[in-house]
Amino acid sequence: MPEEIEIADKVGSVSANRYVEIVAELRKLVETSSRIQFTIGDYALEVEPMREHGGSAPADELFTVKDSLFRLAEDIGLSYSTVKTARWTASRWPEDRRVSGVSFTVHSILAGIVDDEERWATILTPPEGKARWTPDEAKRRTGRQVVKPVTPQEKISAIHTLARDEDVAAAVTTDFLKRPTVAAKVPEQEKVRVVEEFTRDDSVATTAATSLLRRPDVAFRAMSDDTARHQVNHAQVERGRQAREHFEDTSPVAPAIRNIDRTVEFLDLVTACHSFVAAAGRVVPGLRDRQLGDDERTIVHENVARVRATLDWIETAVDTGKVDVDGELAKLLQGE
Repeated sequence: MPEEIEIADKVGSVSANRYVEIVAELRKLVETSSRIQFTIGDYALEVEPMREHGGSAPADELFTVKDSLFRLAEDIGLSYSTVKTARWTASRWPEDRRVSGVSFTVHSILAGIVDDEERWATILTPPEGKARWTPDEAKRRTGRQVVKPVTPQEKISAIHTLARDEDVAAAVTTDFLKRPTVAAKVPEQEKVRVVEEFTRDDSVATTAATSLLRRPDVAFRAMSDDTARHQVNHAQVERGRQAREHFEDTSPVAPAIRNIDRTVEFLDLVTACHSFVAAAGRVVPGLRDRQLGDDERTIVHENVARVRATLDWIETAVDTGKVDVDGELAKLLQGE
Protein backbone atom coordinates (compact mmCIF):
# COMPACT_ATOMS: atom_id res chain seq x y z
CA MET A 1 0.00 0.00 0.00
CA PRO A 2 1.33 3.53 -0.80
CA GLU A 3 0.87 4.69 2.81
CA GLU A 4 2.85 1.75 4.13
CA ILE A 5 5.65 2.39 1.63
CA GLU A 6 5.72 6.05 2.64
CA ILE A 7 5.95 5.13 6.32
CA ALA A 8 8.67 2.57 5.62
CA ASP A 9 10.66 5.20 3.71
CA LYS A 10 10.48 7.68 6.58
CA VAL A 11 12.51 8.15 9.72
CA GLY A 12 10.37 9.85 12.28
CA SER A 13 8.55 12.57 10.43
CA VAL A 14 11.01 13.01 7.57
CA SER A 15 11.69 11.03 4.42
CA ALA A 16 14.69 8.74 4.17
CA ASN A 17 16.42 11.16 1.76
CA ARG A 18 15.82 14.13 4.06
CA TYR A 19 17.11 12.08 7.00
CA VAL A 20 20.36 11.39 5.13
CA GLU A 21 20.75 15.15 4.47
CA ILE A 22 20.15 15.91 8.18
CA VAL A 23 22.72 13.31 9.28
CA ALA A 24 25.31 14.76 6.88
CA GLU A 25 24.78 18.30 8.21
CA LEU A 26 24.86 17.15 11.85
CA ARG A 27 28.06 15.18 11.33
CA LYS A 28 29.71 18.40 10.21
CA LEU A 29 28.46 20.12 13.36
CA VAL A 30 29.59 17.19 15.53
CA GLU A 31 33.02 17.37 13.92
CA THR A 32 33.14 21.10 14.72
CA SER A 33 31.89 20.44 18.26
CA SER A 34 34.56 17.77 18.77
CA ARG A 35 37.29 20.18 17.69
CA ILE A 36 35.89 22.77 20.10
CA GLN A 37 35.83 20.31 23.00
CA PHE A 38 39.37 19.16 22.28
CA THR A 39 40.43 22.82 22.15
CA ILE A 40 38.82 23.40 25.56
CA GLY A 41 40.68 20.36 26.85
CA ASP A 42 44.00 21.55 25.40
CA TYR A 43 43.62 24.97 27.01
CA ALA A 44 42.64 23.35 30.33
CA LEU A 45 45.81 21.24 30.09
CA GLU A 46 47.81 24.40 29.52
CA VAL A 47 46.31 25.91 32.67
CA GLU A 48 46.73 22.73 34.71
CA PRO A 49 48.92 19.99 33.12
CA MET A 50 48.18 16.39 34.13
CA ARG A 51 50.06 15.16 37.20
CA GLU A 52 51.99 11.90 37.18
CA HIS A 53 50.29 9.02 38.99
CA GLY A 54 51.99 8.09 42.23
CA GLY A 55 53.75 11.44 42.50
CA SER A 56 54.45 13.19 45.76
CA ALA A 57 52.48 16.33 45.08
CA PRO A 58 51.10 17.84 48.31
CA ALA A 59 47.37 17.47 48.96
CA ASP A 60 46.82 21.22 48.77
CA GLU A 61 48.30 21.24 45.25
CA LEU A 62 45.56 18.82 44.13
CA PHE A 63 42.96 21.17 45.51
CA THR A 64 44.66 23.96 43.57
CA VAL A 65 44.11 21.98 40.33
CA LYS A 66 40.40 21.71 41.05
CA ASP A 67 40.21 25.37 41.98
CA SER A 68 41.93 26.39 38.76
CA LEU A 69 39.68 24.25 36.58
CA PHE A 70 36.60 25.40 38.46
CA ARG A 71 37.55 29.03 37.88
CA LEU A 72 38.22 28.35 34.20
CA ALA A 73 34.86 26.64 33.82
CA GLU A 74 33.01 29.54 35.41
CA ASP A 75 34.89 32.10 33.34
CA ILE A 76 33.85 30.42 30.06
CA GLY A 77 30.32 29.53 31.19
CA LEU A 78 30.71 25.73 31.35
CA SER A 79 30.37 23.23 34.18
CA TYR A 80 33.42 22.06 36.07
CA SER A 81 32.76 18.44 35.03
CA THR A 82 32.71 19.43 31.34
CA VAL A 83 36.08 21.15 31.58
CA LYS A 84 37.53 18.34 33.70
CA THR A 85 36.40 15.69 31.18
CA ALA A 86 37.69 17.71 28.22
CA ARG A 87 41.10 18.12 29.90
CA TRP A 88 41.41 14.42 30.70
CA THR A 89 40.25 13.33 27.22
CA ALA A 90 42.66 15.71 25.52
CA SER A 91 45.49 14.30 27.64
CA ARG A 92 44.67 10.79 26.43
CA TRP A 93 44.56 11.75 22.75
CA PRO A 94 47.54 13.71 21.48
CA GLU A 95 46.61 15.88 18.53
CA ASP A 96 48.13 13.51 15.98
CA ARG A 97 46.08 10.60 17.39
CA ARG A 98 42.68 12.25 17.21
CA VAL A 99 40.55 10.74 14.45
CA SER A 100 38.45 12.92 12.19
CA GLY A 101 34.90 11.67 11.84
CA VAL A 102 34.88 10.13 15.33
CA SER A 103 33.03 12.21 17.89
CA PHE A 104 34.59 13.66 20.99
CA THR A 105 32.16 11.50 23.01
CA VAL A 106 33.63 8.31 21.52
CA HIS A 107 37.18 9.62 22.07
CA SER A 108 36.26 10.28 25.71
CA ILE A 109 34.87 6.75 26.23
CA LEU A 110 37.76 4.97 24.50
CA ALA A 111 40.14 7.09 26.57
CA GLY A 112 39.43 4.54 29.30
CA ILE A 113 41.68 2.01 27.54
CA VAL A 114 44.83 2.07 29.66
CA ASP A 115 47.49 1.07 27.12
CA ASP A 116 48.31 3.89 24.73
CA GLU A 117 49.11 1.75 21.68
CA GLU A 118 45.99 -0.36 22.18
CA ARG A 119 43.84 2.75 22.57
CA TRP A 120 45.20 4.38 19.43
CA ALA A 121 44.81 1.18 17.40
CA THR A 122 41.25 0.57 18.67
CA ILE A 123 39.81 3.87 17.50
CA LEU A 124 41.03 3.12 13.97
CA THR A 125 39.15 -0.22 13.91
CA PRO A 126 35.37 0.08 14.27
CA PRO A 127 33.48 -3.00 15.55
CA GLU A 128 32.84 -5.78 13.07
CA GLY A 129 29.89 -4.99 10.83
CA LYS A 130 29.94 -1.30 11.80
CA ALA A 131 31.08 1.56 9.57
CA ARG A 132 31.95 3.82 12.50
CA TRP A 133 32.22 3.93 16.25
CA THR A 134 29.11 4.78 18.28
CA PRO A 135 29.03 5.70 21.99
CA ASP A 136 27.38 2.37 22.88
CA GLU A 137 29.93 0.36 20.88
CA ALA A 138 32.72 2.28 22.61
CA LYS A 139 31.14 1.48 25.98
CA ARG A 140 30.94 -2.20 25.06
CA ARG A 141 34.62 -2.11 24.17
CA THR A 142 35.54 -0.59 27.54
CA GLY A 143 33.10 -2.66 29.60
CA ARG A 144 30.76 0.17 30.54
CA GLN A 145 26.97 0.18 30.78
CA VAL A 146 25.38 0.92 27.40
CA VAL A 147 22.41 3.22 26.92
CA LYS A 148 20.51 0.77 24.71
CA PRO A 149 21.17 -2.79 25.93
CA VAL A 150 20.96 -5.48 23.25
CA THR A 151 22.40 -8.72 24.62
CA PRO A 152 20.80 -10.53 27.61
CA GLN A 153 23.83 -9.70 29.76
CA GLU A 154 23.59 -6.00 28.90
CA LYS A 155 19.91 -6.03 29.84
CA ILE A 156 20.71 -7.80 33.11
CA SER A 157 23.39 -5.20 33.88
CA ALA A 158 20.91 -2.41 33.15
CA ILE A 159 18.39 -3.96 35.54
CA HIS A 160 21.05 -4.27 38.23
CA THR A 161 21.97 -0.63 37.76
CA LEU A 162 18.35 0.51 38.09
CA ALA A 163 17.75 -1.78 41.07
CA ARG A 164 20.66 -0.69 43.24
CA ASP A 165 18.18 0.78 45.72
CA GLU A 166 17.00 -2.01 48.05
CA ASP A 167 13.33 -0.97 47.87
CA VAL A 168 13.42 -0.87 44.07
CA ALA A 169 15.16 -4.25 43.94
CA ALA A 170 12.54 -5.80 46.23
CA ALA A 171 9.67 -4.43 44.15
CA VAL A 172 11.24 -5.57 40.87
CA THR A 173 11.94 -9.07 42.22
CA THR A 174 8.37 -9.38 43.47
CA ASP A 175 6.96 -8.33 40.11
CA PHE A 176 9.24 -10.69 38.19
CA LEU A 177 8.37 -13.70 40.34
CA LYS A 178 4.66 -13.06 39.73
CA ARG A 179 5.27 -14.03 36.09
CA PRO A 180 4.96 -17.84 35.89
CA THR A 181 7.26 -18.12 32.88
CA VAL A 182 9.97 -16.20 34.72
CA ALA A 183 9.62 -18.21 37.93
CA ALA A 184 9.70 -21.45 35.92
CA LYS A 185 13.11 -20.58 34.46
CA VAL A 186 14.74 -20.09 37.86
CA PRO A 187 16.95 -23.14 38.63
CA GLU A 188 15.71 -25.34 41.47
CA GLN A 189 18.77 -24.68 43.64
CA GLU A 190 18.33 -20.94 43.23
CA LYS A 191 14.67 -21.24 44.22
CA VAL A 192 15.69 -23.13 47.35
CA ARG A 193 18.34 -20.50 48.13
CA VAL A 194 15.83 -17.67 47.66
CA VAL A 195 13.26 -19.39 49.90
CA GLU A 196 15.90 -19.92 52.59
CA GLU A 197 16.96 -16.29 52.31
CA PHE A 198 13.37 -15.03 52.55
CA THR A 199 12.62 -17.26 55.56
CA ARG A 200 15.48 -16.19 57.82
CA ASP A 201 12.88 -14.41 59.91
CA ASP A 202 11.23 -16.97 62.21
CA SER A 203 7.72 -15.58 61.78
CA VAL A 204 8.04 -15.69 57.98
CA ALA A 205 9.51 -19.21 58.14
CA THR A 206 6.63 -20.37 60.36
CA THR A 207 4.01 -19.00 57.99
CA ALA A 208 5.75 -20.49 54.94
CA ALA A 209 6.26 -23.91 56.54
CA THR A 210 2.64 -24.03 57.70
CA SER A 211 1.37 -23.21 54.22
CA LEU A 212 3.68 -25.76 52.56
CA LEU A 213 2.80 -28.60 54.96
CA ARG A 214 -0.88 -28.11 54.17
CA ARG A 215 -0.10 -29.55 50.74
CA PRO A 216 -0.33 -33.36 51.14
CA ASP A 217 2.32 -34.21 48.55
CA VAL A 218 4.76 -31.72 50.07
CA ALA A 219 4.11 -32.97 53.60
CA PHE A 220 4.59 -36.59 52.48
CA ARG A 221 7.93 -35.88 50.80
CA ALA A 222 9.10 -33.70 53.66
CA MET A 223 8.43 -36.47 56.16
CA SER A 224 10.66 -38.84 54.16
CA ASP A 225 13.58 -36.84 55.55
CA ASP A 226 14.55 -38.39 58.89
CA THR A 227 15.70 -35.12 60.42
CA ALA A 228 12.56 -33.25 59.35
CA ARG A 229 10.32 -36.05 60.64
CA HIS A 230 12.18 -36.15 63.97
CA GLN A 231 11.90 -32.38 64.36
CA VAL A 232 8.16 -32.44 63.62
CA ASN A 233 7.59 -35.28 66.10
CA HIS A 234 9.69 -33.50 68.71
CA ALA A 235 7.75 -30.28 68.11
CA GLN A 236 4.44 -32.10 68.53
CA VAL A 237 5.55 -33.64 71.83
CA GLU A 238 6.95 -30.31 73.04
CA ARG A 239 3.81 -28.45 72.04
CA GLY A 240 1.69 -31.03 73.86
CA ARG A 241 3.84 -30.65 76.98
CA GLN A 242 3.62 -26.86 76.88
CA ALA A 243 -0.11 -26.98 76.33
CA ARG A 244 -0.53 -29.33 79.30
CA GLU A 245 1.65 -27.13 81.51
CA HIS A 246 -0.32 -24.06 80.48
CA PHE A 247 -3.58 -25.87 81.21
CA GLU A 248 -2.39 -27.04 84.64
CA ASP A 249 -1.12 -23.56 85.51
CA THR A 250 -4.14 -21.59 84.35
CA SER A 251 -7.27 -23.77 84.24
CA PRO A 252 -9.53 -23.82 87.33
CA VAL A 253 -10.46 -27.45 86.58
CA ALA A 254 -6.85 -28.63 86.47
CA PRO A 255 -6.91 -30.16 90.02
CA ALA A 256 -9.98 -32.22 89.15
CA ILE A 257 -8.35 -33.39 85.92
CA ARG A 258 -5.23 -34.43 87.84
CA ASN A 259 -7.41 -36.52 90.15
CA ILE A 260 -9.07 -38.13 87.14
CA ASP A 261 -5.63 -38.85 85.62
CA ARG A 262 -4.61 -40.62 88.83
CA THR A 263 -7.86 -42.57 88.80
CA VAL A 264 -7.26 -43.57 85.17
CA GLU A 265 -3.74 -44.71 86.01
CA PHE A 266 -5.11 -46.81 88.89
CA LEU A 267 -7.72 -48.36 86.63
CA ASP A 268 -5.10 -49.07 83.94
CA LEU A 269 -2.90 -50.86 86.47
CA VAL A 270 -5.75 -52.97 87.86
CA THR A 271 -6.87 -53.79 84.31
CA ALA A 272 -3.32 -54.92 83.39
CA CYS A 273 -3.23 -57.24 86.42
CA HIS A 274 -6.66 -58.67 85.61
CA SER A 275 -5.64 -59.17 81.99
CA PHE A 276 -2.53 -61.08 82.99
CA VAL A 277 -4.42 -63.30 85.44
CA ALA A 278 -7.19 -63.95 82.93
CA ALA A 279 -4.70 -64.79 80.18
CA ALA A 280 -2.77 -67.13 82.47
CA GLY A 281 -6.05 -68.76 83.52
CA ARG A 282 -6.80 -69.55 79.88
CA VAL A 283 -3.36 -70.72 78.83
CA VAL A 284 -1.98 -72.70 81.80
CA PRO A 285 -4.73 -75.38 81.86
CA GLY A 286 -3.77 -76.17 78.29
CA LEU A 287 -0.41 -77.46 79.51
CA ARG A 288 -2.06 -80.46 81.26
CA ASP A 289 -0.13 -83.68 80.51
CA ARG A 290 2.17 -81.76 78.12
CA GLN A 291 5.91 -82.04 78.41
CA LEU A 292 7.80 -78.92 77.28
CA GLY A 293 11.23 -79.18 75.77
CA ASP A 294 14.33 -77.79 77.45
CA ASP A 295 14.39 -74.65 75.25
CA GLU A 296 10.69 -74.04 75.81
CA ARG A 297 11.06 -74.39 79.60
CA THR A 298 14.02 -72.01 79.57
CA ILE A 299 12.02 -69.35 77.70
CA VAL A 300 9.04 -69.75 80.06
CA HIS A 301 11.26 -69.48 83.14
CA GLU A 302 12.89 -66.29 81.76
CA ASN A 303 9.48 -64.71 81.19
CA VAL A 304 8.27 -65.81 84.65
CA ALA A 305 11.31 -64.06 86.11
CA ARG A 306 10.36 -60.92 84.18
CA VAL A 307 6.82 -61.17 85.50
CA ARG A 308 8.06 -61.54 89.09
CA ALA A 309 10.35 -58.55 88.69
CA THR A 310 7.49 -56.55 87.21
CA LEU A 311 5.18 -57.50 90.08
CA ASP A 312 7.84 -56.43 92.61
CA TRP A 313 8.20 -53.13 90.73
CA ILE A 314 4.41 -52.61 90.83
CA GLU A 315 4.29 -53.28 94.59
CA THR A 316 7.15 -50.84 95.22
CA ALA A 317 5.45 -48.14 93.12
CA VAL A 318 2.09 -48.65 94.85
CA ASP A 319 3.61 -48.65 98.37
CA THR A 320 6.18 -45.85 97.97
CA GLY A 321 5.24 -43.92 94.83
CA LYS A 322 8.73 -44.52 93.45
CA VAL A 323 8.81 -45.78 89.87
CA ASP A 324 12.58 -45.65 89.26
CA VAL A 325 14.08 -48.68 87.54
CA ASP A 326 17.59 -49.86 88.37
CA GLY A 327 19.93 -51.20 85.72
CA GLU A 328 19.36 -54.88 86.37
CA LEU A 329 15.58 -54.53 86.41
CA ALA A 330 15.68 -52.48 83.20
CA LYS A 331 17.68 -55.21 81.45
CA LEU A 332 15.30 -57.87 82.77
CA LEU A 333 12.23 -56.00 81.60
CA GLN A 334 13.81 -55.50 78.20
CA GLY A 335 14.54 -59.22 77.97
CA GLU A 336 18.31 -58.80 78.02
